[in-house]
Amino acid sequence: MFATKYAGVATLAVGLFFLPIKSVKAQAAAAPIQLDVTVTGAGKRPAPELSEKDFTLLDNKTPRAVSSFAVMEGKAAPTEVVIVIDSVNTPYTALSYQREQIAQYLRNKGAALPYPTTFAILTDTNFQLYNTTTTNGAVLSDALNAANIGLRDINRSQGFYGASDRMSISINGLRQLIELEEKRPGRKLVLWVSPGWPILSGPGVELDDKEQRGIYANVVSFSTELRKAGITLYNINSWGVGESLGRAFYYESFVNGLKKPGDATLGNLSLQVLAEQSGGLVLNSSDVVGMLQQCAADADHYYRITFMPEPGEGAATYHQLQVKVAAGGLTARTREGYYTQP
Repeated sequence: MFATKYAGVATLAVGLFFLPIKSVKAQAAAAPIQLDVTVTGAGKRPAPELSEKDFTLLDNKTPRAVSSFAVMEGKAAPTEVVIVIDSVNTPYTALSYQREQIAQYLRNKGAALPYPTTFAILTDTNFQLYNTTTTNGAVLSDALNAANIGLRDINRSQGFYGASDRMSISINGLRQLIELEEKRPGRKLVLWVSPGWPILSGPGVELDDKEQRGIYANVVSFSTELRKAGITLYNINSWGVGESLGRAFYYESFVNGLKKPGDATLGNLSLQVLAEQSGGLVLNSSDVVGMLQQCAADADHYYRITFMPEPGEGAATYHQLQVKVAAGGLTARTREGYYTQP
């Protein structure tokens, strides 16, 4: 992937893995885990009404009892949509187009937005969350048009170490968003409009044991904190048309749950991986409005399942989750796993 060997990447990424992160152990005491499950049929059409008996929950491929089950109708449940504009990782020409498309989505042909919505902007210097959540898209569109997004620092757009810098800024921006959103009630759909931050993994990248332990700790932290904050993360990429398929889908090499520090790479922290593992979607299209609508529609109708996790033993342990639907031709999508602690 890289002609030069880059050692110490994790520490070079502006102290990425030495920033304070919440103690997952302190927050991961035995408590019910809540899953929001979206079920679709052929052609991604919404599935017919289902009941608890139609679902099987597998924890590490073993059936697990469901503590509670509910059918969720979007507007009847507290729901918030957050659209993230990423000026750190998006080329300027694509950023301008995305901004126009997001404004078009917000204006929604003059109708109210389906769910209370806000937006955030990631820049080289900070992460800004607009302080109003509303279904009045015209208000949001005007605020977005007035926002000074600016150009990214050219030094950060060049070379391997510029990529390392961009990854650090992005990861820290996501952490700030989680900390802000965990204070708010209900389910949050975070629609991150971006090609994603650099996936600094491959044969040219060398990590030592300390760095791999740091990556693993961050993976555990993000998995747990996204879940506890009620966040489903989505990656919307309008720049995909100009990208190679290899680059656009490289993240799939890292999407399986990380089970031990020795397997950790920076690819485990890519936007696409975190999105899929949270139960969200990774979408590539020039139709940003359509992708925003598709992601927000996940809240229209879904199923909420809770269960008691298995108590942890020793270090953080990964558990793979699967929700299966008895009826043929239906697909269930939800969080792909969780980490236990003693």
